[in-house]
Amino acid sequence: MAMSRTKKALLALVALALVGGGAGAAYWYRQDTGPEITTEAIRARDLEAIVSASCKVQPKRQVNISANTMGRVTRLAVEEGQRVRAGQFLLEIDPRSLEGQLQRGEASVAAAQSSLLQSRTAVEQSRVGLDLAKQNLARQEELWKDGLTTKEALERAQNELAAREAEIRSRQQDILTREQQIKQEQASLATTKYNLNQVIISAPMDGLVTRRNIEEGETAVVGTMNNAGTVLLTIADMSLLEAEVEVDETDIPNVQLGQLAKVTIDAIPDREFKGRVTEIGNSPTQATNTQNTGQRQATTFTVAITIEDKVPDVRPGFTCTAEITTATRAKVVAVPIQALTVREMLFNPSGALVHEPPPPPPSRFSRQPPARQAPAEPPPGHERKETEGVFLLQGGRAVFMPVKIGVAGEQYFEVVSGLKIGDQVITGPFASVRELADGQGVRLQANAVRPVAGTSP
Repeated sequence: MAMSRTKKALLALVALALVGGGAGAAYWYRQDTGPEITTEAIRARDLEAIVSASCKVQPKRQVNISANTMGRVTRLAVEEGQRVRAGQFLLEIDPRSLEGQLQRGEASVAAAQSSLLQSRTAVEQSRVGLDLAKQNLARQEELWKDGLTTKEALERAQNELAAREAEIRSRQQDILTREQQIKQEQASLATTKYNLNQVIISAPMDGLVTRRNIEEGETAVVGTMNNAGTVLLTIADMSLLEAEVEVDETDIPNVQLGQLAKVTIDAIPDREFKGRVTEIGNSPTQATNTQNTGQRQATTFTVAITIEDKVPDVRPGFTCTAEITTATRAKVVAVPIQALTVREMLFNPSGALVHEPPPPPPSRFSRQPPARQAPAEPPPGHERKETEGVFLLQGGRAVFMPVKIGVAGEQYFEVVSGLKIGDQVITGPFASVRELADGQGVRLQANAVRPVAGTSP
């Protein structure tokens, strides 16, 4: 009887051990299946959409000074980097050749005026001859009436009057020609005087001499249609600066006039300067070219940002980086960028998402993952399409949730629809998010949950 009780106790202990071992094995198996993931709780954030690009600092206003007349530079009064005032003397071009042209022009005007006086004197003489011809014709007509002259004498008097009238008309036309000649010579003289005044070049505005391309004794060349000529000096107004940003064509639709920007200059790395978009280029700075490389090159547009803060010790051409704020959102539902993914999902005829059965979990005792199977044909009226969304952690499984994205911030996207505050979205690791399937079992890494901590970013 005692032995029977002992056997029963041993059997009970064995049964308990088996039951406990099975339960422990099942618990251990459930805990070790599925990929490890990290999550983050969705909360409201303030977002800024930023367009960032490299740029160059340039003065908003600068003047290239070229020569209006060709000649040798005889005086040069400024150095590169020197500040000048409006009207300040900069340089002088040798005036001797223009002074000779001025003397010739003055002599030509005087000669034309003398010719005009001679023409007017000739007109007066022609008028005297015309009066005599008229008187002679009148006498011949009276004599002809009385029969005291010949027909030949009368006709000769008539022809003499016609000749004198033609002569005076010619003399009057000659006066008009001389007057036009005087105007031509005076215009040429005015041009010579203007060019002579241009040999002394003064500063057109207050500014900084940022470039000097001429030395004293060198010859300045006047520009022509095929030759731009010599740029002698460049004067820039450094009180108002611009950052010329090359923005990619995909970002240009989001850039608008008046948008705020932050400019960081490489030579002054510890400061940020505020600015605003004041100009957006309509033509690309680098067009598509496939003739040589066969590949599509990047197309950018120039955007001008006027820097509102004062920049100390700045030089034209400084390299900088500009961040243009194209949109802002306050206290909106936001999802981490790394949580977004794309999956081919099944939708019913009404457009609602259909969650299909998850794939079978991998065997713990198999070192190889289960082979991927092609998705089954959708039922009638259903369709599969690629959908952007995130995976939510619900009941130990990854559940795919389609989302609609709005403004893109630096680390977060605005969620227009699909998520609410407090949802636990799977954020990583990247390899796990990339391979997750809808409804797949997952394991949460230790200390991998970011709880909701208010609504501030």
